[in-house]
Amino acid sequence: MSIRFTVKARRGMVALTVAAGLALGVAGCGGGGDEDSKSSPSASTSKNSGSKPSAQKGESETPLAELKGTEGLLLQITSAQRDSGGFLTVNGTVKNDGAKSAVIPPQTSGDETEVIAHGPSLGGATIVDSKGKKRYYTLRDTEGRPLTTTGLGNLEAGQTLPVFMQFPAPPTSTTEVSLQVPTFSSGTIKISG
Repeated sequence: MSIRFTVKARRGMVALTVAAGLALGVAGCGGGGDEDSKSSPSASTSKNSGSKPSAQKGESETPLAELKGTEGLLLQITSAQRDSGGFLTVNGTVKNDGAKSAVIPPQTSGDETEVIAHGPSLGGATIVDSKGKKRYYTLRDTEGRPLTTTGLGNLEAGQTLPVFMQFPAPPTSTTEVSLQVPTFSSGTIKISG
């Protein structure tokens, strides 16, 4: 069964890599992201993601949205990319803007027992298409693991963590959605692709 997760996680990471590659291409950074994407699922929190925050800092564009959380936490959304598989991948960073260490609240995992069983994540995130009057929940694999960044914990003051969330894509006529993550304020994000 863990093979299924690996295949699904790799598919999700391929979509994430394509979105990141497009963002890097626009920023003029270019370069081989394939090797990084293969190693990212096993170390999604810090080791191999060192180049990703640099790319996002290098873009130095205004985030699509900033969602304020508890204890000085700030979720900055840098992209919301539709892909050909019918998914919407939302990328960003969680930053500790506070003066001391902060814990990413467990409520961000949501309240579904199946999702919580797989550890701290952003599995409680939803997007709302007010035009289509629909709410979309984070995607899950066949074992209930959310297709989001997992293994969330403490962030030291000033520390950032790259994050992603995957949702079913709203209709192509929908160009803006509201992102809602438990314990964070909500924010409107523009969809590209």
